[in-house]
Amino acid sequence: MANEPSDEIKAMSFEQALEALEKIVDDLERGDVPLDQSIKIYERGEALKTHCDRLLKAAEDKVEKIRLSRDGKPVGTEPLDGE
Repeated sequence: MANEPSDEIKAMSFEQALEALEKIVDDLERGDVPLDQSIKIYERGEALKTHCDRLLKAAEDKVEKIRLSRDGKPVGTEPLDGE
């Protein structure tokens, strides 16, 4: 899959990936990048975005979970580890 993060991207922290993604956006917005290079860096940007999304989701899952009432309706949140 073209936007599947490479091992290099998977090793990045959220902050590193976000910084690299911001640079790609800046480069593409300037419009002075050749078309073939634009396509390559756009694909890298998609992979960086996918990686950031996964890291954010994992962080959200660690922070809280939804508490459900007996009838299955959300009633609030609590820490994931139950503390």
